[in-house]
Amino acid sequence: MTATPAPFTADDYRARMDRAARAAADAGLAGVLVAPGPDLVWLTGYHVPADTERLTLLVIAPGQDPVLVVPKLEAPDAERAAGASALTLRDWTDGVDPYGVTAPLLDARGRFGVSDNAWALHLLGLQRQLPDSSYAALTDALPMLRAVKDAAELERLAAAGAAADATYEEIQKVPFAGRRETDVAADLADLLRRFGHEQVDFTVVGSGPNGASPHHEAGDRVIERGDMVVLDFGGLKHGYGSDTSRTVHVGEPTAEEQRVHDVVREAQDAACRAVRPGIACQDVDRAARAVITEAGYGEYFIHRTGHGIGVTTHEPPYMIEGEQQPLVPGMCFSVEPGIYLPGRFGVRIEDIVTVTEDGGRRFNTTARELAIVD
Repeated sequence: MTATPAPFTADDYRARMDRAARAAADAGLAGVLVAPGPDLVWLTGYHVPADTERLTLLVIAPGQDPVLVVPKLEAPDAERAAGASALTLRDWTDGVDPYGVTAPLLDARGRFGVSDNAWALHLLGLQRQLPDSSYAALTDALPMLRAVKDAAELERLAAAGAAADATYEEIQKVPFAGRRETDVAADLADLLRRFGHEQVDFTVVGSGPNGASPHHEAGDRVIERGDMVVLDFGGLKHGYGSDTSRTVHVGEPTAEEQRVHDVVREAQDAACRAVRPGIACQDVDRAARAVITEAGYGEYFIHRTGHGIGVTTHEPPYMIEGEQQPLVPGMCFSVEPGIYLPGRFGVRIEDIVTVTEDGGRRFNTTARELAIVD
């Protein structure tokens, strides 16, 4: 087990908010508005339920100190957040219009980047106060805000990847044949928690024909001898994500099953070897897709090659045709090509990769050959 990393400090959160302010200015935005969710956690260390109807909003604007608008009854919790000393708290009480409290902090004619999960209720409330303001989703306006990780974040991602690897090593020891997909999925969740995950986000177990659905939700199908089984699982450890996929076979595979797995493994390796600073995200996708297309399975590779990962298990950047964002050292993303033969079986192999100064490094190191399970 890895040691618990040192917590992020107020200076860490101040640096992130400064980065957000600079990015907003460079993008021609008047500021950034952050609702409860992963962006707020990343910027301030403040965890608050995202389903609250009371307005909580972090306002970051170039040239002014960040302000966190919070309901008065939640202010004590906000004051205890690790990044609280790097911002100003402004509370409001029930019966007071929170949008009237927030509006003076904003440029009345400004365009703002807004965290993707902000409630329409709150955004419309601000628009009533500031009818000449406008808004853009952060994924569109500042897609790279969280994309480049520092050394402390990379340490956490590496620990999450190691825990997912330990989970995969252990899951190969459990029986598959004669058990439901949900049974194996429960084993995966238990193992992720045993190896330090505080949150399990998904445990995909796609056996036989169910493996041809990339995001198949584990069901009551009983796994049989002769099944190919796609395993895709991950969550958060120390607040940072894991996400790995391996495909196993119950008993000996057929020649075709082995060939399809070999093609996917070759494609995944080609994509990982392509990773280096300066290439476009789409080039990673192209490297994987070229191998699968050349082998005659191009029409059965039906999703992007990868997605970013950090405080969420899916975030920008995306490894997909048309994404010309250059890779930068510190970016972290999945590389997960697959082949899905409808009604028959599927294969996916996935590692998390970080861009280094001269290439890429995988956070997942378990064997990628087709494992045989019982």
